Amino acid sequence: MNIEKDVEHCEYICLHKDVIDQVLSHMPEETQLYDLAELFKIFGDTTRIKILYVLFQAEMCVCDIAQLLNMSQSAISHQLRILKQAKLVKSRRDGKTIFYSLSDSHVRAIIDQGFEHIEE
Repeated sequence: MNIEKDVEHCEYICLHKDVIDQVLSHMPEETQLYDLAELFKIFGDTTRIKILYVLFQAEMCVCDIAQLLNMSQSAISHQLRILKQAKLVKSRRDGKTIFYSLSDSHVRAIIDQGFEHIEE
């Protein structure tokens, strides 16, 4: 069995330097690409997606989110910490209670575009 037959490749080597140069001139820095990949990893967890959806509707505390998602407060707290480190959610203190909300409208836009893509 010849595996190479299944791999798409050019019939002969012919570099298109003008196209390569144009693409390279628009490529982000390696560190930016790494940071973007790390951001998208955050969206790779169903619990975090659920929490973001909850926060689309209202600012909420850990207790309420845990009740709503039928999960432990420690599990929710752990996921909120990850979301906060990624700057996807923010928090504010009111007495002894900490309320969480989306950091900005970009978070919802990312989720909305993801749904738009999978529903095509």
